[in-house]
Amino acid sequence: MGKVTGFLEFDRQEQKYQLAADRVRHFREFTLPLDEHDLKKQAARCMDCGIPFCHGDTGCPVHNQIPDWNELVFQSDWEEAARNLHSTNNFPEFTGRVCPAPCEEACTLNLENQPVAIKTIEQAIADRAWNAGWVKPEPASHRTGKKVAIIGSGPAGLAAAQQLARVGHEVHVFEREPKAGGLLRYGIPDFKMEKRHIDRRVKQMEAEGVRFHYGVNVGVTKPLDELTAEHDAVLFAGGAEDPRNPQLPGQDLVGVHYAMPFLVQSNRRVGAEPMPGNGEQPILATAKNVVVIGGGDTASDCVGTSFRQGALSVTQLDIRPRPPEREDKLSVWPYWPTKMRTSSSQAEGAEREFQAATLRLEGKKGKVTGVVCTRVDEKRQPIPGGEFVLPADLVFLAIGFAGSVRKGLLEESGVAMDKRGNVTANTVDYRTSNEKIYAAGDMRRGQSLVVWAIREGRQAARAIDEALMGASVLPR
Repeated sequence: MGKVTGFLEFDRQEQKYQLAADRVRHFREFTLPLDEHDLKKQAARCMDCGIPFCHGDTGCPVHNQIPDWNELVFQSDWEEAARNLHSTNNFPEFTGRVCPAPCEEACTLNLENQPVAIKTIEQAIADRAWNAGWVKPEPASHRTGKKVAIIGSGPAGLAAAQQLARVGHEVHVFEREPKAGGLLRYGIPDFKMEKRHIDRRVKQMEAEGVRFHYGVNVGVTKPLDELTAEHDAVLFAGGAEDPRNPQLPGQDLVGVHYAMPFLVQSNRRVGAEPMPGNGEQPILATAKNVVVIGGGDTASDCVGTSFRQGALSVTQLDIRPRPPEREDKLSVWPYWPTKMRTSSSQAEGAEREFQAATLRLEGKKGKVTGVVCTRVDEKRQPIPGGEFVLPADLVFLAIGFAGSVRKGLLEESGVAMDKRGNVTANTVDYRTSNEKIYAAGDMRRGQSLVVWAIREGRQAARAIDEALMGASVLPR
């Protein structure tokens, strides 16, 4: 390593945020990047471990070669660092912004609660590569004559499309929405990732030969049979969008919504997209008391979006116990630990209630007015005398997803499904019960991280290429 004692000399430093009072006034990204001098010091902290858990399955699903590009950043060889990073990850500017960074939890220095600032460095490499013009289309040198259809343009579909196009296949991506990106565009708010990052990747992929077909809902507006007849292989990459239904009394009151319609509407407004003409009413948090039921990333996105829309108050309910401030390293590391985490959105002023279960929703004249809750024990059983009521004008249900939507595509395809509502396919060939159809990403594994979707898209692309050509040069 260029700085053998770097981890002893330099303290951990991450990119800072704009003040909460300032950033809630807009929907733009609000991170304040480190300068090159500080980034080099952070890269110098990498210990070149004998066993670098940061880029194994425990730390990075796409197996980013983190020690290698840390060294390159320290040596100021940013262009080679960008090449190295892109060799394992098609979209590092996505993961550098929205990945929860299991690599940092798996870092050896995390044993001292001072992991290398891997995510900050990854985003800096990716952004520098774009700004310097190093990211260019990589069209195939020859055509195979094979056609592949990809249904869904989220991170799994995009990764698979790019990989397959680069080895010469004719790739067609079918997307239900007016633009590409899936939940990257319509679920994740702009303050976490602005959509220009998706747009420029789409332009790169179009220059590589990928053809995007928007406003096509396969299984609804276009029969799947037509697709399978016209293509040599079909990849399902439509995500897991079916919300888990808590079946709460009062759930039908006006002002009670699943999280995703709220986030999708907000992202359409920010992106200046027209709202679909299906009679859907606007969902706005302006001047309202908001309660978000759920403790995950989607719930946190509802919190941040509500503040930016001018909510009076935001309270988040989490049925889980309040986690410890620090985990027991010797029993957990290098795996993802349960510990107290505060997202940037929660830090903007949300009230958080732990061990709080929702019993029912109250209302007057058909509109929600409150959420009746109770404290629960560690087995999630109500504690006697633990009931309390939160005033609410708007309630969001953000308790996860029950798998992929079956109506339409999956019903028509007839592919086998597992008990969790996901398409059945293994991680060797990603093939479904229909030998011409493959599945990857959340549609196969269930609700998961963007980085896992990218990995599965890349691996599915290799499986398809190998099946069509008998061999593949694509990486797994």
